[in-house]
Amino acid sequence: MDLRSLVLCSDEKIVRVLRRVLSDLEIGVEHCTHADAALQRLTRQRFEAVIVDCADEDAAVQVFKSVRTAPCNKRAIAVAIVDGQTGLRGAFEMGAHFVLYKPISTERSKSSFRAARALMKRERRRNSRIPVQIPVLFTATGQRAITTDLSDGGMAVQFSRGPKETGSLRLSFTLPGSSKALELTGEIAWQTAGGHTGIRFLELSSEARQQLGTWMNQNAPASEQDDPPVSCRLTDLSLGGCYLELNSPFPVRTHVVLSMRVGDLEARVDGIVRVMHPDTGMGVEFTRRTADQREHVEKFLHTLMTNSGALPDLLVEPEGLETNAAENSAVAASMEEMEDPLLDLFNRKATVPTEAFLSELRKQRSTQALDSESVLDA
Repeated sequence: MDLRSLVLCSDEKIVRVLRRVLSDLEIGVEHCTHADAALQRLTRQRFEAVIVDCADEDAAVQVFKSVRTAPCNKRAIAVAIVDGQTGLRGAFEMGAHFVLYKPISTERSKSSFRAARALMKRERRRNSRIPVQIPVLFTATGQRAITTDLSDGGMAVQFSRGPKETGSLRLSFTLPGSSKALELTGEIAWQTAGGHTGIRFLELSSEARQQLGTWMNQNAPASEQDDPPVSCRLTDLSLGGCYLELNSPFPVRTHVVLSMRVGDLEARVDGIVRVMHPDTGMGVEFTRRTADQREHVEKFLHTLMTNSGALPDLLVEPEGLETNAAENSAVAASMEEMEDPLLDLFNRKATVPTEAFLSELRKQRSTQALDSESVLDA
């Protein structure tokens, strides 16, 4: 089992359920009964998930804080086990990404951990690099280099005389087995005196991300390959976002990719989770408001409205957790530039109980879902 979890819990019944569920999902378990032992392990070992019984809230807060400060575990997925008194909001304030309610059941736990595992694998693959030699052209200077490894977020290249460019780089390369060149922008992350240079990718288009991600998934070891996309049901859609019903939603601030199809029309849209309701669904804000994306969403909306009996096929997959505060601010600023009642609901009601949020969503749906002009003009 390559994925590893740290479980802090003194309730043997809960631990037995977790061991059974996590074993079925090929996630290893290291069990601690005391916070001190968990804190010690977090400083010495790497885990893809940290699961904490929040019966002792002070200890839970201390452990979740340690997860974020430990260099090797700051990207671990945090799971809180709570009772009704702690509540959803309290668990998220502690730093949890996922919440399990007591009494713990096998089926509900497995549903939540399927989503957690997909995100765990995606987060770990951010750091995994595949050794490969590919010619790279730096288009601004005409300089060439050869990659030594490649990842979702960047590459290491070998220059013969060192890079001529500084700041933002424009580069082009063709993945093995592909006939279409990828044209990306990047920046130098590190370099050595011998010309070995690490390049961090900056803004990737949806097409480039898909092409790179597919190649990485095909060439990664079996244990590193992404889980399949999750099927979900679309209940609300605007130009700025959507609400999806699914049993295993991803946590707030998860970057996701939505693949939507109705009839012969397909749309692939990047988004970020703004609202999450366990076992129910999630609200997603579209993060790329290019003219091309807007056109795709408008066509999708139009197709749904003119084919009242059509049921769209939707798949969602995680791209990783948001870590860039500047990126979040940019998205929020973009949201303010457009009037979108659905995004406004995500913003105003993100922390209310699930039933209260869904009630507001139904009210909004009843007044706007049939008014195609108001949606398309938003």
